[in-house]
Amino acid sequence: MLFVLVTILVLGGGIALAVQSSINGRLGARAGILETAWLTFVVGAAISFLLYFFFEPPHDMTLFSAPKWQLIGALFGVVYILVSVFAVPKIGIAAATVAVITGQLLMSLLIDNFGWLDNARIPLDPGRCIAIVLLAGAVGLIYLGNRKAS
Repeated sequence: MLFVLVTILVLGGGIALAVQSSINGRLGARAGILETAWLTFVVGAAISFLLYFFFEPPHDMTLFSAPKWQLIGALFGVVYILVSVFAVPKIGIAAATVAVITGQLLMSLLIDNFGWLDNARIPLDPGRCIAIVLLAGAVGLIYLGNRKAS
């Protein structure tokens, strides 16, 4: 039951990312990429602060006592926002989203396979290899569809 609930929650997160990318792509094309990224992080920081202040339980570790290499994760969020704001107006939301998911899956498979970044090791198997090939095919098909529509 927990698996189904978490899967639905993650699907909702994916829906939110697609909507965010679409809105930010349009705004970035008119207002600027950096301005749009800045707005995203200012609003996100304000909401995160309020959630932290009112709802976050105490933890064993703080940002000041965490291993410093783990703090670099925030940098990758900036990269994602900047790339999506730049790419969506140029290649469309579907192509950008499938390309992002393909990149996520590829890197996730490598992290799982080698146990990088202090994660459990989950070996690569044929099913996982087929998944990356299918997603790469999806990127290609969406690209061809975009070319026909142009």
